[in-house]
Amino acid sequence: MVPAGTGPPASGCEDAGVADRQRISSGSPFEPTIGFSRALRVGDRVYVSGTGPVVPSGACPDDAGAQARRCFEIIEAALAEAGAALSDVVRTRMYITAAAHAPAVGAVHGELLGHVRPAATVVVVAALLDPAWKVEVEAEAVLP
Repeated sequence: MVPAGTGPPASGCEDAGVADRQRISSGSPFEPTIGFSRALRVGDRVYVSGTGPVVPSGACPDDAGAQARRCFEIIEAALAEAGAALSDVVRTRMYITAAAHAPAVGAVHGELLGHVRPAATVVVVAALLDPAWKVEVEAEAVLP
């Protein structure tokens, strides 16, 4: 977690109107270079950035379902650090690189979030940041 007000010099408007911002880092190599947080808690809301299937060894599984499962593991850890859980998720967005990946990715989503049934979107995109990725997932949660 990075407390509000730390990090690179602000331009003066980044935290305007956001009184209590909790930044959560997953240690992704892209966080400092792109300048984002894995997740951000503001009040009772938690926003989890697009999450690719990054693993500590640097390699990711080849299977789209396994990649989705890894994305949700990272999301679940970020939610936990923010005081939330998968059961608090109200919105997901899944970006896949081929429509053929939808059944595998959807099955993982259903297994993990079927009891919650959040608003969900699946979008087929031309590519993701890492050419090995077949899926990237965003999530939003509201704390009770």
